Amino acid sequence: MRLSRLTLQNWKNFKNAEASLARRAFLIGPNASGKSNFLDALRFLREVATIGLGQATQARGGVSLIRCLAARESPSIAIEVSLTSDTGEDAWSYRIEFNQDANRTPVVRTETVRDLTKSRTIIDRPDRADQEDPLRLTQTALEQIAANKDFRPIAEFFSTISYQHLVPQVVRDPKSFSPSPVANDPYGRDLLLRIYSTDAAVRDARLKRIAYVLRQAVPQLQGLEVHMDARGSPHLIGRYEHWRPHGAKQNESQFSDGTLRLFGLMWAMLEGSGPILIEEPELSLHPEVVRALPQMLVRLQEEVRRMKRRKGFADRQVIISTHSPELLSDTGITADEVIRIEPSFEGSRLISADDSDRTMMASGLSAAEVLLPRSTPIQGHFRFDFQ
Repeated sequence: MRLSRLTLQNWKNFKNAEASLARRAFLIGPNASGKSNFLDALRFLREVATIGLGQATQARGGVSLIRCLAARESPSIAIEVSLTSDTGEDAWSYRIEFNQDANRTPVVRTETVRDLTKSRTIIDRPDRADQEDPLRLTQTALEQIAANKDFRPIAEFFSTISYQHLVPQVVRDPKSFSPSPVANDPYGRDLLLRIYSTDAAVRDARLKRIAYVLRQAVPQLQGLEVHMDARGSPHLIGRYEHWRPHGAKQNESQFSDGTLRLFGLMWAMLEGSGPILIEEPELSLHPEVVRALPQMLVRLQEEVRRMKRRKGFADRQVIISTHSPELLSDTGITADEVIRIEPSFEGSRLISADDSDRTMMASGLSAAEVLLPRSTPIQGHFRFDFQ
């Protein structure tokens, strides 16, 4: 299953915005236009399904801080998604609209679930039970096992959404970042421990495939291992071709930031099954490596298929935010895979490619040439006038 459409109402930067999502999607736009907030709407759905509406909202500072500053007529916040099956058929739609009560407690205003395969509505809140007991509206049906039985595939799917923004310094020194594990571990605090704790056969197979793909960026790399030292700390070990007969080894403290980030991204691709949200994968990487990154991810997906060896296995959906012309120079990226975010005083807009964009890209031009120039923060060039 994958996300096929996302609609946002009064969600952070977005007053009213809607976009279709391909199996691979690239978000482009100026700084502070809403790329991270677009991804956070999907993270929010994961958290509603796993820890509940109250905690998911509290983690973002409450309803008032989530609500778009341009919200006026309708102060409620809404997120709606459509889900498509692996065979490409419409499967589900889910909509949550919420606000807060006088005590600033998040309250469900509407919640709707539709089974698109049978064209029927399963949940349409508030219902009679909610009217009899308004306290029920402090929870979504999505987060309640007793209530989501008929649409549990949605809750299970949302729980597979993962966010990846690995910070190399956190991987190298996790306890300085946080004395205890971090929920969902988006920054890599427990990446090495998680890898070490993976079944040895599965772990070794994944590391072998990652090393194979990584050699496109680091040609001297011969293999990857994870070992536990005498103090109980796991370490990532890279074996490199060297003038010495048996080569040389380095651990994560000696890896470059770019290599560590690329490694973490590839492990995340192999580790889960649901949509993966990636922020600016080009950070710390050489431009030529960034240029090859889309094809490296394709190669990794091929390796995943070989590992799964399962008929009908579908690639993971990948949603990437980026500023990189090198990344978007891959002519394999289609016009329908790029979503441009355009800020305005009435909230950011989500803009898909038009017919002219598709025609130019079909003729051989890349997204970097056709779409990226339209996402510059200021038309023309920067001017700095100091008086």
